[in-house]
Amino acid sequence: MIPFNKPFLTGKETQYIEDAVASGKLSGNGIFTKKCHAFFESKFGFKKCLLTTSCTDALEMCAILANISTDDEVIIPSYTFVSSAVAFVRQGAKIIFADSYKNNPNIDPQQIEQLITPKTKAIVIVHYAGIACDMDAIMAISKKHNLIVIEDAAQAIDSYYKGKPLGSFGHLAAFSFHETKNIISGEGGMLCINDEKLLLRSEIIWEKGTNRAQFFRGEVNKYGWMDIGSSFLPSEVIAAFLWAQLENLDAIQTKRKAIWNMYYNTLDSSNLERIKLPVVPNYASQNGHLFYIVCKSIEHRSHLIAYLKGEGVHAVFHYLSLHDSPYYAEKHDGRALKNSDMFSNRLLRLPLFYNLQLTEAENIANLIINYEQNN
Repeated sequence: MIPFNKPFLTGKETQYIEDAVASGKLSGNGIFTKKCHAFFESKFGFKKCLLTTSCTDALEMCAILANISTDDEVIIPSYTFVSSAVAFVRQGAKIIFADSYKNNPNIDPQQIEQLITPKTKAIVIVHYAGIACDMDAIMAISKKHNLIVIEDAAQAIDSYYKGKPLGSFGHLAAFSFHETKNIISGEGGMLCINDEKLLLRSEIIWEKGTNRAQFFRGEVNKYGWMDIGSSFLPSEVIAAFLWAQLENLDAIQTKRKAIWNMYYNTLDSSNLERIKLPVVPNYASQNGHLFYIVCKSIEHRSHLIAYLKGEGVHAVFHYLSLHDSPYYAEKHDGRALKNSDMFSNRLLRLPLFYNLQLTEAENIANLIINYEQNN
């Protein structure tokens, strides 16, 4: 069976973990944490980066930094993972769900404009599959209405909008290093702060509400309780694992993008009538995070999943619309979000991981072609 995902190890993860243990500094914000921060700030131009124990934690920090409260509304796409919304629900916000494009799971900026009220505080956008949202349109809306933009860039490492890295547009951005992502640490995430006004407070919140990081840098002679916060920073063990991955970022990305291209080119050349391929707008790049197809119906998808499973291939569907979830359906304002529901019912993800061979990706694509031509 070809699995849907298989975590890739570079071979140096355990060596760097041993180095972290030998350093005598395991609690976080040590040598490897600083290496990771410097890497992202240098390579992608983020103003400040802070590793977190998960992308969810990074999003929770975003909600705190944005001063989200019970009087606020936050606009979020319905077609996303629950963490995109939970972080703001925990601060008491009302979630206003927006629909996707018809041909792309990303949030439709025209939907955003229509949903803004005097209570709107922030816009959370998700770069689905590492393919950029329309950031010019979104940032123009943000400026017009004085709204905070938070990029949920969980899937968007090393992906770009008009040549500029995703995660560098919003006031804040959150990345994931979960084992299903391109670059992994098992569980892990990162907060990127692009608004200078939020730099100092972000570090205080990260350090349990204290200015301990400033103390360790010698900027203050003692540290104390300065703000709300939590233990958001990960241990050096996680940072050491992540560093081994970052050293191999370019090689990992080259392979993953080659697999993505193999799927796309093989399927595209067959002109299948019932299957739609990912749409990559001319302003966006693809980063090889995931490859999906859109089936004609939920029944079509179910039959194709079963067929692929019978051929030894594990393909999966993805998100269920959050506006129609058991937790939030009664709180939703009743609007139909037909594009989000369409992707929930029809989108199918194919295996994509570093160790997947190009010939295997080609064979999977040919299995789909064979199914479509005979059913």
